[in-house]
Amino acid sequence: MSRLTSSLAVVWRLAAPYFRSEDRWAGRGLLAAVIVIELAIVAITVMINQWNNRFYNALQERSWDAFVSELLFFCALAAAYIVLAVYQLYLNQWLQIRWRRWMTGQYLSQWLAHGNHYRMQLLGDAADNPDQRIAEDINQFIDRGLTIGLGLLNAVVTLVSFVAILWGLSAQAPLHLGGRIWDIPGYLVWAALLWAIVGTALTHLIGRPLIPLNFRQQRYEADFRFSLVRVRENGEQIALLGGESAEKARLLDRFGALMGNWFAIMTRQKKLTFFTAGYGQVSTVFPFVVVSPAYFAGAVNLGGLMQTASAFGSVQTALSFFITSYRSIAEWKAVVDRLDGFDAAIAAGRAATQAPETVAVTRRPDADAIAATALDVRLPNGRSLVTAADFELPAGARVLVAGPSGSGKSTLFRALAGIWPFGDGDIAVPADKSVMVLPQKPYLPIGPLAAAVCYPALPDAFSRERIGAVLTSVGLGALVPRLDEDAHWARMLSLGEQQRLAIARAVLHAPDYLFLDEATASLDEPSEAALYRLLREALPGTALISIGHRSTLDALHERRLVLERDGDRHTIRERDPAPAP
Repeated sequence: MSRLTSSLAVVWRLAAPYFRSEDRWAGRGLLAAVIVIELAIVAITVMINQWNNRFYNALQERSWDAFVSELLFFCALAAAYIVLAVYQLYLNQWLQIRWRRWMTGQYLSQWLAHGNHYRMQLLGDAADNPDQRIAEDINQFIDRGLTIGLGLLNAVVTLVSFVAILWGLSAQAPLHLGGRIWDIPGYLVWAALLWAIVGTALTHLIGRPLIPLNFRQQRYEADFRFSLVRVRENGEQIALLGGESAEKARLLDRFGALMGNWFAIMTRQKKLTFFTAGYGQVSTVFPFVVVSPAYFAGAVNLGGLMQTASAFGSVQTALSFFITSYRSIAEWKAVVDRLDGFDAAIAAGRAATQAPETVAVTRRPDADAIAATALDVRLPNGRSLVTAADFELPAGARVLVAGPSGSGKSTLFRALAGIWPFGDGDIAVPADKSVMVLPQKPYLPIGPLAAAVCYPALPDAFSRERIGAVLTSVGLGALVPRLDEDAHWARMLSLGEQQRLAIARAVLHAPDYLFLDEATASLDEPSEAALYRLLREALPGTALISIGHRSTLDALHERRLVLERDGDRHTIRERDPAPAP
């Protein structure tokens, strides 16, 4: 019971916010319409049950007028049912897409807010494959949730409606057994209840393992799909290294896990289908078996028999909702668990910035430089990586950060940029100053070239003339005619060209602080020097803080911060720039 209560609490936490959102009136209205239609469909089912009695009695009595009258009445009920079913589907789908749009926006906002997606990866990301959570699980949560919810509503209302009918029919067709009449009030209701309880218990016993199996299947499917995308994204490196055989083995290994879990699902579903299919077939004749003694004893006519069998079947179907929907419920429960895990991972990523021991990055109106105090940058496991008593990066500074590979230079940049919370200390950033970080491999969104150059701004943030002039200044003038061309630019451009494009991006945005994390490492030294000259001329007030290993970079900077080993960690110390060669 506690597990059921906990699961229902999770479902409520996931579903309720939409119906309290800015789109709540449309959502509530659509949901109410769908529910009203479902109730109307149940009412039609009740009327058809009563129609069974009159129609079959007309057949038994060979009454032509009654037969035609009942046929016309049935046609009216059928027409109403068709209209209701069509509009229920239409309104249901309308509700689904509005609800999905809102939930997708909410999850994207929480996942992408302030680098949370990056911190989730650093923490191990308990919610694997966030793309699947947002693209597939939200859709399945809404679609299957509405289907199961409406099915449950139908079952409850049907049960309430037909129990009274079946109780009355129990008195009209008393139990005949062994040549005796047994006076058991509502015996048909108790028979349906007992039949459903036995079936439900056995269904749950057989099908319970499907919930974790479906959870794992979705994970294996997403892992396999992600591995395929990785091969596509890194096709050049794989081809250069001749790694096709290794990638094939890796992909087949992923698919092997997927297939093994699928076989486990197949085996369990086979057992469940054996039972539910058999249960369904027996349920078709079970009401006739229960009522037929009264019919053959002459206690009820054909119409009464058919009405009783129909009512019994409706009650039994309502009570057996769990049996017939078990597979869907198991799959939906796996979806709910995955979204719950995604919520937990988002919350953990957000909490990482609010932990007692966190690198605190604050925007201060009174600050005139980026200043670090008592800084201790750590790894997610808590091990200290980089420490510094204090240092400042004033406006317009030209600073080179040097140190051995793996000493934590890039992690230091992440901390200064505010996306690395692990550690301790304070970093003050002037409130009115902008910061941009250029990594060694720039991110280029798929789309028009102008969008890649202007990112993260929109393509129309700068004029085409301005973009073209900046591209020409960084040595990419040949690309100017292709500004509106849609392409996967990270594949089409060499790493050196991508780094030139990133420099163009920095010139367009003109940040107050520009951090270059080996952002020109793929260029030859003369080209690197030319781009640094361009940055000094185009952005005279911008502070340039660079990570690099080339000795020629010393001549392009005024200060030198060195990460020197201090036990198991590295400490930042200021050193004189190395003399130019």
